[in-house]
Amino acid sequence: MAEAADFFRWDGDDLILRLRVQPKASGDRVAGRHGGALKVRITAPPVEGAANKHLTQFLAKELGLPKSTVTVERGEKGKDKELRCAGADPAAFQSAREQWEV
Repeated sequence: MAEAADFFRWDGDDLILRLRVQPKASGDRVAGRHGGALKVRITAPPVEGAANKHLTQFLAKELGLPKSTVTVERGEKGKDKELRCAGADPAAFQSAREQWEV
C-alpha cells in the first residue's frame, strides 16, 4: 500500500506505529525520528497511564481518527511503544507525515 518505513507498517486497514515517547515535554509534537522509531514529545507525566492516554489522544487528533481507535499494543510502561491506529486513512497518514517532516 504505502512504502515501507522503519517506524510504521500496515496491518490490513490498521496503521502500526513504532514510537519513542518523551513525557513531561514542554509541548505535544512529533519530533522526527529516533533510530527505527518516530519520536513523540508529550506534556503528560508518565504516571498511572496518563502519558499513554495523552499520547493516544494526541496521535488520534494528528491522524484525524476517533480517540478510541488508537491503542497501545506494546510498551505500556516504557518509552518505546507500538501503537495500533485502527482504520487509518493512508492519505491522512501521508499528510501527517509531511507535516511532521519524516
